[in-house]
Amino acid sequence: MRLYKLTITNIFAHSEIIMYFCLFIIRKDDVLMKVCIAEKPSVAREIAEVLGATQRMNGYIEGNGYQVTWTFGHLCTLKEPHEYAENWKRWSLGSLPMIPLRFGIKLIENPTYEQQFKVIESLMQNAEMVINCGDAGQEGELIQRWVMQKAGCKCPVYRLWISSLTEEAIREGFQKLKEQTEFNKLYEAGLSRAIGDWLLGMNATRLYTLRYGQNRQVLSIGRVQTPTLALIVNRQAEIDNFKPEPYWELKTIYRNTTFSATKGKFTKKEEGEAFLEKVKEQDFTVTSITEKKGKEFAPRLFDLTSLQVECNKKFAFTADDTLKLIQSLYEKKVTTYPRVDTTFLSDDIYPKVPNTLKGLVDYTELTAPLMNQKLPKSKKVFDNSKVTDHHAIIPTGVPARNLTDTERKVYDLVARRFIAAFYPDCEISTTTVLGQVDKVEFKVTGKQILKPGWRVVFGAEQKDPEAEPTEEEGVLPDFVKGESGPHKPILKETWTQPPKPYTEATLLRAMETAGKLVDNDELRDALKENGIGRPSTRAAIIETLFKRNYIRKERKNLYPTATGVELIGTIHEELLKSAELTGLWEKKLRQIERGTYEARTFLDELKQMVNEVVINVLSDQTRRTITIEDTSKVAKETPKDEPKEKKEKKPRKPRAKKEKEKAEATPELELPSTDKPVCPICHKGSILRGKTAYGCSEYKNGCTFRLDYATYGNNLTDEELGTVISKLKSI
Repeated sequence: MRLYKLTITNIFAHSEIIMYFCLFIIRKDDVLMKVCIAEKPSVAREIAEVLGATQRMNGYIEGNGYQVTWTFGHLCTLKEPHEYAENWKRWSLGSLPMIPLRFGIKLIENPTYEQQFKVIESLMQNAEMVINCGDAGQEGELIQRWVMQKAGCKCPVYRLWISSLTEEAIREGFQKLKEQTEFNKLYEAGLSRAIGDWLLGMNATRLYTLRYGQNRQVLSIGRVQTPTLALIVNRQAEIDNFKPEPYWELKTIYRNTTFSATKGKFTKKEEGEAFLEKVKEQDFTVTSITEKKGKEFAPRLFDLTSLQVECNKKFAFTADDTLKLIQSLYEKKVTTYPRVDTTFLSDDIYPKVPNTLKGLVDYTELTAPLMNQKLPKSKKVFDNSKVTDHHAIIPTGVPARNLTDTERKVYDLVARRFIAAFYPDCEISTTTVLGQVDKVEFKVTGKQILKPGWRVVFGAEQKDPEAEPTEEEGVLPDFVKGESGPHKPILKETWTQPPKPYTEATLLRAMETAGKLVDNDELRDALKENGIGRPSTRAAIIETLFKRNYIRKERKNLYPTATGVELIGTIHEELLKSAELTGLWEKKLRQIERGTYEARTFLDELKQMVNEVVINVLSDQTRRTITIEDTSKVAKETPKDEPKEKKEKKPRKPRAKKEKEKAEATPELELPSTDKPVCPICHKGSILRGKTAYGCSEYKNGCTFRLDYATYGNNLTDEELGTVISKLKSI
């Protein structure tokens, strides 16, 4: 305290004190730390080790001028409805739509989260700089930014942007730290997604639950969840409404080879039989033999969706299983960042490929032929224009040790795809043989592998059991043009088949391409822009449909439940359930990320849509309800694209149980009186005064009209009520 009492006159007499004070300031500056914040403790430990931070503290690791702390994924979330307006606490049709003037964030109520946040907040208040080490993607950016905002971070912020957790990648990333401002658009896209999901999830879920849910189950509606459910429901409708029809195919067997008539399929048996009789009595003659050599390229490297598809086909892994496994492999440093939507590598990866291949010690037999030659640099593998945040999923070259059986299976797929990308193309020969019997033409095609090329990497791999059979499977005998001989014609009856139910593999593809099942790589890339959801969230969406009891699984096939079918049937707003239209909204989110579309415009459009949905549902005069099927199995978790919220439980009141249930299900209305204003929705009932709102006397028959006291006051005269209702009619 003596220091603050010094005056100009005696300042020189206290030079030693002044010198000590200056040294104290220097020391204080010396202890200012660089605070690194990772998305989970395991990643924080990896980063701390590379930075030389070894001293474990409560909630962070310190050393070498760094303090490395972590979140647990989302520590913060958007506020609940009642935290914006008290009257939004109770689920009521009259309070919809809920559109806050300004959105806010809060800590998720969890003692562990709250404790960790206090640590983060304390570190940031005394930080020289903060380095955002969150997952390098849209969601990772949102998670960390919210925490920094909540903690009141004022110091400079930098971004660590890496695709793997190897020591080399982390060191290189810290040498090339980026300004936080470079990722503002990424944050805007993530924030727009979160707010959009809140607006639609909160409003539509309350709206459909109150209007059609029979007060037995929350009917969750989500911006991505609902159109995904619609895909499954619509596919089942196609199957149920399918009417099989017979057709006939004319084939003949010559030299143990089956030829098909080029005439095609016969829709009338008589027509087919006429051709059959025509070719029975004469020999088969080979009229043409053509041979065409070509090449088959190695399969594309994996993005997350294609990896999930492959794992579902080969191992019956769910999309969520695969995501967890590849995330674990990433954290074990043996594969690169998994939540990607590209199958390409950037050019800067090419010089690193030899070392990566050398590190695949369990695959030396396959990598050895590549070691002593210049590796090809194909545009089908390396293309900067096709890489956004991260490149395709590949091995890092770190030896894969201590993997579980399931992790090993996933790793093996990734490793072999990567190795195969640098092998020669597979050279093939396609032979087409034409023959004739009495002017009726027949055809067969066979394929022969001349040089296996990349195929040796996969060995005798089993054929996809879900793949459609082709006639280009085996090698054909040596036919000679002009040869002829006996043959055995057959007329085969076949029936048209309905579409197949979705599996998780085919559903993921449909989500990726806005409902279009596409196998062609180039076409699929073109449609990705309009896909629904993000690669990282699609697995969670499918899991949510199970938890909500909207779909069920039989073997690998997905089927909608009665609840799922009726929910989609009840929703008339196409934007809520159309994969194609929702895909266009997803496209706008990606444009926000690139800076070619305004976040404000996106949210204004969504607010308008929410308003229209509310008006349309409240105008529904039908008495439809949705069947609630096996609610005991419905989980209480909410989906990723729907904000976490459950119906608030009202305090227990000293009244009969039956009376309480009635009060929660309907507006609390007084006995009717004469000369009351007429309801503007049903046009039958009169407007009555309840305990919390004005309502319609026909509420028992399904009328949903309601005017909350919180909005309109509780002392309106009948005349004033009539004026309010007239204004509502004119809107």
